[in-house]
Amino acid sequence: MESYDVVVAGARSAGASTALLFARAGYRVLLLDRAAFPSDTLSTQHIHRPGLRLLRRWGLLDRLAATGCPPVRRISYTLQDVRLAGPVPVEEGIDAVYAPRRYVLDSMLIDAAVEAGAEFRQGHTVTGVLAEGGRVTGVRCRTGRAESAVRARLVVGADGMRSTLAGLCGAAVEREDTPRTCVYYGYWEGLPAQFEVYERTGRLIGVVGTHDELTLVAAYFPQAEFQDIRRDADRAYQEAIRTTAPDLAERALAARRVERLRGTGSQLNHIREVRGPGWVLVGDAGCHKDSITGTGISDAFEQAALLAGSVGAGLHDDRELETALDRYADGHRRLMEPRYRTALDTARLEVTEERLEFTRWVASDPASANAFLSVAVSHVDAAELLPAAG
Repeated sequence: MESYDVVVAGARSAGASTALLFARAGYRVLLLDRAAFPSDTLSTQHIHRPGLRLLRRWGLLDRLAATGCPPVRRISYTLQDVRLAGPVPVEEGIDAVYAPRRYVLDSMLIDAAVEAGAEFRQGHTVTGVLAEGGRVTGVRCRTGRAESAVRARLVVGADGMRSTLAGLCGAAVEREDTPRTCVYYGYWEGLPAQFEVYERTGRLIGVVGTHDELTLVAAYFPQAEFQDIRRDADRAYQEAIRTTAPDLAERALAARRVERLRGTGSQLNHIREVRGPGWVLVGDAGCHKDSITGTGISDAFEQAALLAGSVGAGLHDDRELETALDRYADGHRRLMEPRYRTALDTARLEVTEERLEFTRWVASDPASANAFLSVAVSHVDAAELLPAAG
């Protein structure tokens, strides 16, 4: 039976970056995915500033730009009739937003992991785990009709919000909330755009440029409307743009939507236990939240960095590994719980009078407006922008 230091199930942003970091640390890594790559997936595509910093640290930001992913250097946020706009805030030399197609980003990360020494097997579905003495020691997988098994010192589940590995390892759900929104994504040709967000009660429109000179326009709706919306999603999508972002709708008259409209009513919200004896979860496998804040890719990168940094050189020492996984679980909780709450709060799609007045106050002060726009490109709690009491 083959043996590896680390086996990673799931090869998208969380899994591929985890494999990359462990391979660069000198470990023998196997990366598995049931899909064939390059492969697309539903995604907001936006990489927040922390994720861009990590890509640069890993030597991959310039590689991403070289794929033709356009740098977006202006940002606007419109809340009903209040608009804030300006350049993307420059932090640590990064002056742009990037929103790559996932078939480009994920493949780029897989290639980097393989270059670092990881082995990648696509078309491999994890079907079970190996265990000894209450500890996970490997995985069973299937490709076509062939079954195989591999041993590993650490098994990493990066296989999404419906993680098979989480179920096989018995990862408990520590918090679960009902879905708040549904979303539909469309790609437009000939629609010049910045990084734009438009919001009113019951609707949010997100806009950003991506590969092949296309513009992604995403429309969010309350989950309660999903069954009605899906009956004529195209009409609902167009109407949401017209009523929430009229200036965008006017620009779209001279543009053409390409590819099919894609959407989901499965914006699940849950936080799982992320570690156990011999196993650990990263990305959506450990925490999946409404995509409305667009932080999923950056979250995945940060978790991968946190896990690899926590383990360090201690993978083969039982006591050190247990301590490292505890450290990762604690860091994961501190990282993800605030973002989970923010996503659920934003996904209410409620524009209160208090929030509208606060946004008007922000718009009246250039320094405050610039700080507010930083929320869109960094993980900043908007509450931090409120004026101090007294």
